[in-house]
Amino acid sequence: MGTLWFGGNIYTLENEGEKVEAVYVQNGCIIETGRYQKLVEKYKEDLKEKYDLNGRTMIPGLVDSHLHLIGHGEKLLRLDLSKVTHSKEIIHRIKQRVKDLKKGMWVIGEGWNENQLADQKIIHKTELDEVAPDHPVVLKRICRHAVIANSQALKLAGITADTANPQGGVIVRDENNEPTGYLLDQAQELIYQVTPFPTQEELELTLEISIQDCLKKGLVGAHSEDLSYYGSLDNTLGAFENVLSKGIKFRTHLLVHHQVVDEFKEKERTIGQYGEFGAMKIFADGALGGRTALLSFPYKDDPSTSGVAIHSKAELAKLVKKARSYKMEVAVHVIGDLAFDWILDVIEEHPPLKGQHDRLIHAQILRKELIEKAKQLPIILDIQPRFVASDFPWVIERIGQEHMDTCYAWKTLLKEGIHCAGGSDAPIEPVDPLLGIYAAVTRTSLYEQSGKSYNPEQKLSVYEAVELFTKGSAYAIHHSHDFGMIKQGFKADFTVFDQDIFEVADKDLLTTNVVMTVVDNEIMYQTESKE
Repeated sequence: MGTLWFGGNIYTLENEGEKVEAVYVQNGCIIETGRYQKLVEKYKEDLKEKYDLNGRTMIPGLVDSHLHLIGHGEKLLRLDLSKVTHSKEIIHRIKQRVKDLKKGMWVIGEGWNENQLADQKIIHKTELDEVAPDHPVVLKRICRHAVIANSQALKLAGITADTANPQGGVIVRDENNEPTGYLLDQAQELIYQVTPFPTQEELELTLEISIQDCLKKGLVGAHSEDLSYYGSLDNTLGAFENVLSKGIKFRTHLLVHHQVVDEFKEKERTIGQYGEFGAMKIFADGALGGRTALLSFPYKDDPSTSGVAIHSKAELAKLVKKARSYKMEVAVHVIGDLAFDWILDVIEEHPPLKGQHDRLIHAQILRKELIEKAKQLPIILDIQPRFVASDFPWVIERIGQEHMDTCYAWKTLLKEGIHCAGGSDAPIEPVDPLLGIYAAVTRTSLYEQSGKSYNPEQKLSVYEAVELFTKGSAYAIHHSHDFGMIKQGFKADFTVFDQDIFEVADKDLLTTNVVMTVVDNEIMYQTESKE
């Protein structure tokens, strides 16, 4: 028996502006699109349900191409510092939180960003000690490439003045060589090794909350990287399998971190009907916020550093060769131009199998010659448009205006024919795909009210931005044949809005509401639009 969707603006995304009157679906698959009356007559014997969109707008289901599902759930459940605008407010929130905790319990905060604080202050461990003397405290920076820890946490981790910087990490110190509590990239692992790991039951709760929020935001699926952060690969995979097997339809594609890939490959793994596994994940460098993204030039606002290489170029090659031994693609976190250059060289030397392509995640700081080089290789760039809103204007001071022409250059990448997918990197950025689309279209900053667009020549149209979260995400995981368009033979995954996002003014994207999220022809989220 079948279902007919009709009565709204149904955009197929096969071509820009292309719409159809109706879509006929059987068994979760689109059988035919076309005129309403024709489909009603053709399938009247099998037509069981009809959904009238009542003038709303339906597009192919949006998919976030890069996030951390469990991390997003943690942000929803923990001390969320992502909207705090002064360091004193962070201290106040911690003071309030410890009132409800037993002595010795951890305080974990998520999402602080000194660039949005009025005083732009990196909090010192002693300030945390004053309000939480009996609790280990760790505050994760928005990029998750830096944390601030108090003395209790540092003591549990064994971090002292004599502790050497781990490879790929930095323990920030004062003039007396004492750790300040600020830890960058791999130095964070010293803290994470002593923080309590969640149980599988806790992981399941966190994951379910995360997925329900994604569905509410119009996402029918996501490509997530979670498998090496929660103590046990089996527990984490068990959480995914249990959540995805109990009636929650959400298309989940999991990257496999290189630290757990050998264990992952020891036996056959499953995560339910709506889950699948993908590339091996590698971190090549850090992030711009902590000046650990690996650049080919010194940071403009701190010429003493050019960033941090998580792995040497030889080590990157070794990791890629390991992936190839497993017949796997690689998905590489790469923000700085030197890190990007290194991984292009490695991929060129150790290419994936025929029909495969590698994924380079973020790709923010580029050079013209690197874009030309990337065009020749079997890769897709996994970009996060929302980073424009969060990183400007402070990133100009950090990198230098002279280097900005080919940075965050989404339009150039598309014009050059490089495949791109769109994601949020939640919990680093909000998971709402409309915020990413808005950022791609306007290129305005969160920190200014002027409406100034940064590198406006890199603005995308709404159609191009939506393609990132539909066709782009599908291409990234070799599903261009059945995801990302409303077309015969494709999956019946839809996102429905109360406004026509292709016709409204840019500012109205921010007031557009998701009224329905449909996965496999089943409504997984629904609400009434605001009239």
